[in-house]
Amino acid sequence: MNNLNLQRTPLYSLLSSYAGVKFVPFSGWEMPIQFKGIKDEHSSVRDSAGIFDISHMGKFLLTGSNLLAELQRLVPSDLARLESGKAQYTVLLNQQAGIIDDLIVYYRSSEEIFLIVNAATLEKDKQWLTDNLPSSKLEDVSKEKVLLALQGPQALRYLQPFLSESVEDLKPFEHRVIQIQEEEIFLAHTGYTGENGVEMMISPALGEYLWKELTEAGVTPCGLGARDTLRLEAAMSLYGQDIDESTSPLEAGLGWLVHLDYKEDFFGRSILQMQRDNGVSRRLVAIEMSDRNIARHGYKVFAQEKEIGEVTSGTYSPTLSKPIALAYVTKEFSSIGQTLFVEIRGKLQSAKVVKKPFYHQSK
Repeated sequence: MNNLNLQRTPLYSLLSSYAGVKFVPFSGWEMPIQFKGIKDEHSSVRDSAGIFDISHMGKFLLTGSNLLAELQRLVPSDLARLESGKAQYTVLLNQQAGIIDDLIVYYRSSEEIFLIVNAATLEKDKQWLTDNLPSSKLEDVSKEKVLLALQGPQALRYLQPFLSESVEDLKPFEHRVIQIQEEEIFLAHTGYTGENGVEMMISPALGEYLWKELTEAGVTPCGLGARDTLRLEAAMSLYGQDIDESTSPLEAGLGWLVHLDYKEDFFGRSILQMQRDNGVSRRLVAIEMSDRNIARHGYKVFAQEKEIGEVTSGTYSPTLSKPIALAYVTKEFSSIGQTLFVEIRGKLQSAKVVKKPFYHQSK
């Protein structure tokens, strides 16, 4: 795909004005991978605050009198437990319990729900939801709204002066509608970095204003490079690499999303029940390399001289100063402390299975 075919977010002109910014194709979009540098941007989010333009992601408004009951059939999580102003990270499943996409469900009422989905799966998700929510309405507001992620331990301190009310009491996975400059915005205590922070769905004009004001106040502009290293330290899955339609949530270590004891019928339930009863044949595990060799996506994993899996995501962790990775391995070699070997440039390099996540947010 050449750059003429790539989509651009409403903030593209503003972001492209930064000296040194680098853009790359990502899921059909031309997105900044870095501004000053991935390591500096990563550290800013861990130590203070960084801001990301994530407007490429899909934004769906679902409405309907039978919406909750219909949506319940498509996910393994019990959405009936949600209250207004709460959110749930979950996955859309096919009939084989494969993951169509991971998403966040923002519950406003049983008849009104917001979904944030991945850019790469937007059209697929839209079709799947339309086909399987027969009496509900889906409104795609992806191109109308900007989505900003303000992340880091100082994120709310930077944002609060612009808000019409305090959001200090906003707990993780809570959301509300709040005013900035007479515009009502959708503000959620969610993110993809393993840090405290918020995500905001706003108009393009307000998005540009906030980006300028916040960065001038000291917030670091961040690209997709830092977003990837941050999410991997937090052991958060990337759709298309760590999870897809060939993986079930139980294989992917997302068993906490599967509420078999609280829900009756939903897509993939029988397969998940069987996997829970009998165990899965493979698991997504966290591994740390023993030296400075980086295990990349697609690298083969070995144990006891036999191939037992494959790396899905890998990078050098700026926070931990060591290479880390996620990999699917057979169940018998998935225990914490297990020694593994990753084939890197024709040689087997030692690694160890560790507990997720790699990084824990300081309290």
